[in-house]
Amino acid sequence: MSDDSATPGYRREAVEEWVSDCSRLSSPFVWERLEGGHSNLTFLIIDADGNRAVIRRPPLGELLPKAHDMKREFTVISALDATDVPVPEPIALCEDTSVTGAVFYVMGEVGGQALYTAEAVEEWLGVEQRGQVGPSFVETLAVLHSIDPETVGLGGLARHDGYVARQLRTWYGSWQASREAADFDDVRIHELHDEFIADLPDQGPARVVHGDYGMHNCMVSAEGHVVAVLDWEIATLGDPLADFAYAMNGWFDPADAVQVSHETATSAPGFSRRAELIERYEAISGRSLENLGYYRRFNYFKTACILHGVYARYRMGQKSPEGVDLDAMKDRMIGSINLAASKSF
Repeated sequence: MSDDSATPGYRREAVEEWVSDCSRLSSPFVWERLEGGHSNLTFLIIDADGNRAVIRRPPLGELLPKAHDMKREFTVISALDATDVPVPEPIALCEDTSVTGAVFYVMGEVGGQALYTAEAVEEWLGVEQRGQVGPSFVETLAVLHSIDPETVGLGGLARHDGYVARQLRTWYGSWQASREAADFDDVRIHELHDEFIADLPDQGPARVVHGDYGMHNCMVSAEGHVVAVLDWEIATLGDPLADFAYAMNGWFDPADAVQVSHETATSAPGFSRRAELIERYEAISGRSLENLGYYRRFNYFKTACILHGVYARYRMGQKSPEGVDLDAMKDRMIGSINLAASKSF
């Protein structure tokens, strides 16, 4: 009898039987928890023949309706597996929640290392190799944005039009709904919402957008190349420039007038400057970046609204604040509003 307490969220015996029946893997499995700062319950599994794979399911407890969508994630990596976008091998999807209480899937293990902090970079990459990361990071995103979703079976993933307008409606609505619980409001959020609506750029053809593309969701080889992109659960169809701007906001640059964090992965010495990456993306994609400032400010607005909602849930007691610095979260929220309101981009 397996000890399920060591694998929260998984009924090991039932899961191993299902995976063995539906994939090339053979039970029994060795299970190892993979920690990566994400709430999804993710384990490395090693089968009886030494084959290694990764199993992934949503966290325990009540979830928001569209959060932690494992089927969506599996669908996207399955579609992209035959393209030049590096994704893990899709092995099997289980939609039968009687097996372990939730939808889960199995994917191939990929090499490399996710880089969450400057400390992780120092341990994984030499200074020379860090110079390879930025170009690979941008080229990978440009390849994703070059794919017509219809050609890979993702044309029905979401609406093709109005991506930024829908995002503004969603996140402004979140801010409004969280004001009382957060006990915090900022008039600039309302002004920015109206400004962004009035100045909406025309969206080109819809492309698959990752939604959270950053170093934390890329596996990087010891040579500094992106070998896999992970965490596709919020991927959708939308405006690729919004996706690119989000990635650039997360890329530390020592020239920034406002420094969001000195602990991010790309704050370590040796990485490309943001301006170099912007130039490279423009050259590869062929897209005009004249409105990049708008998209960057929009993404800071979105980040502020997301943080506001999380902050409100902590204050309401819906999430345990143990080990969480709420003052720092509030400061980051205000910092994001400051950047959204900035005219320096």
